[in-house]
Amino acid sequence: MSTVASSPSADLFEVHASTTPVPDDERAQHLAAPRFGTVFTDHMSRISFSQERGWHSRRVEPYGPLQLAPATSVLHYGQEIFEGLKAYRHADGSVWTFRPQANAARFARSAHRLALPELPEEDFLASIEALVRADAAWVPTGEETSLYLRPFMYASESFLGVRPSLEAEYLVIASPVGPYFSGGVRPVAIWVDQEFHRAGAGGTGAAKCGGNYAASLLPQQRAYDKGFEQVCFLDASTNTYLEELGGMNIFVVHADGSVVTPPVSGSILEGVTRSSILQLLTDAGHEVSQRQVTLAELRAGLADASITEVFACGTAAVITPIGRLASDDFDLTVADGAAGPVTTRTRAELTDIQYGRATDRHGWLHRLL
Repeated sequence: MSTVASSPSADLFEVHASTTPVPDDERAQHLAAPRFGTVFTDHMSRISFSQERGWHSRRVEPYGPLQLAPATSVLHYGQEIFEGLKAYRHADGSVWTFRPQANAARFARSAHRLALPELPEEDFLASIEALVRADAAWVPTGEETSLYLRPFMYASESFLGVRPSLEAEYLVIASPVGPYFSGGVRPVAIWVDQEFHRAGAGGTGAAKCGGNYAASLLPQQRAYDKGFEQVCFLDASTNTYLEELGGMNIFVVHADGSVVTPPVSGSILEGVTRSSILQLLTDAGHEVSQRQVTLAELRAGLADASITEVFACGTAAVITPIGRLASDDFDLTVADGAAGPVTTRTRAELTDIQYGRATDRHGWLHRLL
C-alpha cells in the first residue's frame, strides 16, 4: 500500500462549516444504497480567480446554489471544464484517492485549451483533501462504493463579448456513489452511431469540457430509445475509426491475448483509467497497442471470433464489459455476451488497488485521511 501523506496545503483552506448538515440518520440512508450523482455532501471547496489577484480566497463552504448574473460568460460561451475522480474507504478506515496528479495535469491541459486560468497541481490536490476532511463521514464503506469528486471551473465574468473571461471560479463537489450502471457490473449494449460525432480534429475532444458531452446527448438519447446503454462514436474525418464512448474509452481484446485501444490523437480524451489499464495489461504480459481500429475490423473480428472481448473504461464506471454492439446495418454479440477473462481480471486488479486490497506497486494511491 502507498503511504503518501496528506498535503499541508489543505490547511490553507478557510472552513465555513454548514449550519444545516444532513442529519446522521438521513446520511446513513444515502450511504446504504448510493445512486450515482444524485445526492451531495454538506460542503464544497472553492477558489476564485481574477486577472488582478490570480488564484485567491481558498475556502470550504456549505454546498449550495451558485449566484450568477444573467450575463455571466459561461452561460453564453460555454467556457468551462471539469474532472472526475473518487475517494475510497480502505478496510482500516483510511481514505485514499487514485492518481490525482494525473487528473490535475489533465485539468490544466483542459484549462489551457478552453482559455481558462491553469490551476496549480498543489491547489487541485489541496482542494480535494480539504473537502474530504470536512465531509469524511460521507465516504461510504459498502462494496463497490466510493465518494465521487467533481472538480470544475467556469468563466465567471459578467460580460457579453467573444473573448476569454478575466474571472473564473473553481469548485469541488462530492457525491457518494455505487456502480455507474444500474444493476451493477454487467455487460452492456452499445449503439455505434454512424451519423453524429463527439469531436473532430482540432476541436476540444482532448479536453474534458461540457460541450463535448452536450454533443453526445442527442445520439445518447436515441440509443436509450433503442434499448442501448451507451453510444460508441466514430471519427469525424472518415467515419470509419472507433473513437470513444460518450464518457469512456474503449478496448478490444483478441483471441491471441493482444489488446488494442484507439490512440489519443487530439479528438479522444486521455483517460486516467485508460492509462492505468494499459500499464496493468502490460504488466500481465499482454501485447498492447494503441492504434486506429476500423468499425469494419471490429465487425469482422466479432463475426469470426478473432475478437473475444470488448470493454469500456472510465472513472465513473471503472471497467464495463460490452456484450453487444449494433448499428443500423449490424447487430453483433461479443463472444457469448458475458464478461471475458481479461476484462474481469483487469477490473478486479484495478479495483483491488483502489480499495487497498492489493499492493500499489506503481505508487498510484494518494492518502487523503
